Amino acid sequence: MNKLFLISFFIFLVQINFAQQKINTDKKNDTTVFIDNKKVTLPDVWVRNNFDYKKLLQQIKDDTTFYKAFRNLRILNFSSYNDIKMLDKNAAVKASLFSKTKQNRSDNCRTMDVLEQKVTGDFFDSKGNYNYLTPELYAGLFFTTGKVCGENNIVKGRNLTVSNKKGLEKYKEQLKMLFFNPGKKIPGIPFIGNKLDLYDDRARKIYDYKLDIVEFQGKICYQFSITPKDDLGLFKRDDIVIDDMTTWFDIKTLEVLARNYSLSYKTGFYSFDVSMEVEMMRIGDLMVPKVLRYKGNWDVIFKKRERAVFTATLFDFK
Repeated sequence: MNKLFLISFFIFLVQINFAQQKINTDKKNDTTVFIDNKKVTLPDVWVRNNFDYKKLLQQIKDDTTFYKAFRNLRILNFSSYNDIKMLDKNAAVKASLFSKTKQNRSDNCRTMDVLEQKVTGDFFDSKGNYNYLTPELYAGLFFTTGKVCGENNIVKGRNLTVSNKKGLEKYKEQLKMLFFNPGKKIPGIPFIGNKLDLYDDRARKIYDYKLDIVEFQGKICYQFSITPKDDLGLFKRDDIVIDDMTTWFDIKTLEVLARNYSLSYKTGFYSFDVSMEVEMMRIGDLMVPKVLRYKGNWDVIFKKRERAVFTATLFDFK
């Protein structure tokens, strides 16, 4: 019995040692290369086999599939559960909306039915308008008011821009740009507009870039991550707006399968700390968002601070 125990224990130790060696070997097999003056960490096998990673990274940088997935919502029938909570400074719920909605698409027009709805607190004002900006922005993504016609899902040539927009409409457009094109420069935001660009010469000094092949939700895909360098001093940390951005891409089509990102910054005029997770699914030939989770705390001068969490769950696409 003792011999059997010792043999089993020895085999167990060998297995642990082998697993540890494999992990360490995998780490050593990463290679750092320079692409457009940026250090990018790649699997060593890609470099040794002359894999065209430069072309792949350029395609990732120029991606429009994330934006198109949301544009696809304009031409489909679908249902959604909408769970939005506004929080106080102690993280207690002070206002909320939970609803089930159904979008109907017919004759090149879309409408929406509210099938269930529960509201608490001061979510709406006396006229039925949103008391908070966060749910108003949510509604712009997932809700339809009245009848909207003549839309399509084309993104080529459609550029988000703040030109000719003022006040709240300009702010909404900036937030759309931040959401749909994270890592790109956004004009008109004081102090941080240029700091949002994750691909310029300034960014390469403060961010690490890593491209790899991983398994995600049962699929083999590309994973591209951008994170701040560990050894930044106080001055350089002040340049950080994107705390983390990780995107999973379909290995064949390069469509975005999921994206997680978190942003934070603080000035005398505003502050924010926001994180978001988006998961996609395929409906026929189209990619669409399946789940979107948001947690945010932001404050703008002359506006009330908003703390919110929400989850959008989309289903029953047709």
